[in-house]
Amino acid sequence: MTEKTWQMPDGIYTALVTPFHGDQVDRPAWERLVKRQVAAGVSGVVPIGCTGEAAALDRAEREYLVRSCVEICAGKCKVIAGSGSNSTAVTIAQTRDVLEWGADAAMLITPYYNKPQQHGLHAHYRTVARSVDIPIVLYNVPGRTAVNMLPDTAALLSAEPNIVALKEASGMLGQIEEAIAKCDLKVFSGDDGLNFPVFGLGGRGAISVVSNLLPGAMVRFWKAWERGDVNRAWPMGRAFDPITRTCFVETNPVPVKEMLSLAGLCQRDPRLPLVPLTEQSVTYLVQFYEGTLAELMARDLDQDPVS
Repeated sequence: MTEKTWQMPDGIYTALVTPFHGDQVDRPAWERLVKRQVAAGVSGVVPIGCTGEAAALDRAEREYLVRSCVEICAGKCKVIAGSGSNSTAVTIAQTRDVLEWGADAAMLITPYYNKPQQHGLHAHYRTVARSVDIPIVLYNVPGRTAVNMLPDTAALLSAEPNIVALKEASGMLGQIEEAIAKCDLKVFSGDDGLNFPVFGLGGRGAISVVSNLLPGAMVRFWKAWERGDVNRAWPMGRAFDPITRTCFVETNPVPVKEMLSLAGLCQRDPRLPLVPLTEQSVTYLVQFYEGTLAELMARDLDQDPVS
């Protein structure tokens, strides 16, 4: 096993939305959202990833989002900042940025559009890992990138001391099980609908979209699993299913922003090329929020994380 430069704590990490007011980053809403995550006891937060619409942010916006996140978290939880792109040179530059801005680690999506071969993925990540002295989380999400990092590739990359974890969002449990078995990496669920089975296969937590809405409940779910209380964790995990489905009725993060807006936590605005929900989806989300989610969100932070 390769001795790692840094150990990513187990648990729940929230893939944060980026709130906008019109076309500007809504700074008060951002700070409110981050503080809510810290209060819930998450292991970490992930700014400027896919859920944060990173591809639509400029460098100054990314800097504010990461620096403010680091300041608010203040060592209470980790900050894993997205810094990947489909250019290796740009990825190196952006990863150096998040290191300078104080992030604990960088999360690197597989290069999208280019569709690199497996040995291309290996070369890309190895080059970044050897160019920037920061812990790196690999991020496999073929539904967004059109390239799937196979377990053998992740296993090769685990030889790099500063590649420490893998966010697996392929949706394929067989592949995720193989990655957990083969890789000297902590593997985290990247698909809220599969969190419970991934935990059962040996996953070390989740990098979650749903925890934007219910961070306290997601932490309690993980804590129940972590202490071996499967009889409690199983129904908790299944209770998230309708919420997860609602979060993905259209492209993430548009639905979750709509529900955060209904809760008064931020505006619903996405940034082009994303646009607001269709009228049909809005009707569905309002009914779901009023009938199910509003009460859950109102009392989410009122319970002991280990209860």
